[in-house]
Amino acid sequence: MAQVEATTERVVAADAEKVFDALADYSGTRGKVLPEQFSEYEVREGGDGEGTLVHWKLQATSKRVRDCLLEVSEPTDGELVEKDRNSSMVTTWRVTPAGEGSSRVVVTTVWDGAGGVGGFFERTFAPKGLGRIYDQFLDRFAAEVEKAEKAE
Repeated sequence: MAQVEATTERVVAADAEKVFDALADYSGTRGKVLPEQFSEYEVREGGDGEGTLVHWKLQATSKRVRDCLLEVSEPTDGELVEKDRNSSMVTTWRVTPAGEGSSRVVVTTVWDGAGGVGGFFERTFAPKGLGRIYDQFLDRFAAEVEKAEKAE
């Protein structure tokens, strides 16, 4: 079984602390900006960063739906880690300053892929598909955070 990895990033026109706070806001910002591939979104415990337990279904393809139950931790400043209780999937969000009034958000998801021919296709296509989903998320997230930044 080989590990599969998908990474994407975006620069957001807002201070790193504000961006991180919005990213960690599972009971507010997160639920508002999820693209259509996410369904049945529900915060089951917490709701703000460390200690949050959140559920969703992720429809990666027309035939592939993952039922995710994620435990959120904050191992270091500017980092959120979501570990899926239902699989080997781990998603890490890193927020770092990217110049005056901007931040870089990098999201990386890793999981243990299948073996054989199916594993080959998973390693080849799944990272691109998940990257597109997280690109949509980051587009919506950046728009939401930047809108809030302008309103202040």
